[in-house]
Amino acid sequence: MATITLKGNEIQTVGSLPKIGSKASDFNLVGTDLSRKTLADYSGKKIILNIFPSVDTGTCAASVRNFNKQASQLENTKVLCISRDLPFAQGRFCGAEGIENVEMLSDYATGDFGKNYELTIANGPLAQLHSRCIIVLDETGKVIYTEQVPEIVDEPNYEQALKAL
Repeated sequence: MATITLKGNEIQTVGSLPKIGSKASDFNLVGTDLSRKTLADYSGKKIILNIFPSVDTGTCAASVRNFNKQASQLENTKVLCISRDLPFAQGRFCGAEGIENVEMLSDYATGDFGKNYELTIANGPLAQLHSRCIIVLDETGKVIYTEQVPEIVDEPNYEQALKAL
């Protein structure tokens, strides 16, 4: 269990992020077109998992915008932005913001991604949503970088995540 804060108030996640060097767990997420996406769909590519509570918050939206700007310059890399928002909300946000370089994926149906990656918020006002984290995978699906953002209203360390690639 990780302890993080929400505006200075302690909250917990259901566990700890995957260990560096471990094989990433498979997932079954929903795209904005309602297609199902698994880890195998990105086989052979480096992956940045940008995970957050909701794209309808300022910090979460900023992380999507920032990675969208960076993604076009990354070779053989996909940036997956993952939340429990409905795919319709994710699609609306991307359309309104001109987001085209990242892929939005939703864990709305089961929350299994958050549970399997042990990043679901366990208590407090955001319980059952995803905590703000970055997980970077190499081309083989091995975890090469993780960040559990300690204060959920803060942005992740983009520079370190990109450096891990």
